[in-house]
Amino acid sequence: MGKQMTEMLKGTLEGIVLAILAAQPAYGYEITARLREQGFADIAEGTVYALLIRIEQRKLVDVEKVPSEKGPPRKVYSLNAQGKQELEEFWRTWSFLAERIEQLHQGGN
Repeated sequence: MGKQMTEMLKGTLEGIVLAILAAQPAYGYEITARLREQGFADIAEGTVYALLIRIEQRKLVDVEKVPSEKGPPRKVYSLNAQGKQELEEFWRTWSFLAERIEQLHQGGN
């Protein structure tokens, strides 16, 4: 992944993860796997876990510890009401930016 892609992802990864959790609760490794399925192959697991800690601290998710077959319990993250509001704001902002960027790309006003 190029430097420009990495920099752009830094600003949007939280929204992307919130969107993944809006579809279905998941634990860290599942989220990383879903990101990779969506084509974000170069995202490190550590990046996802650091982001999960931040969104948990900001109270955007509910966390449930679920027993694991191997090792300690897994933390399953699900989007709560505050997280849904944050995701709606992300999509509004994304739409606004995408429209403006597309206008610039097409040479419009």
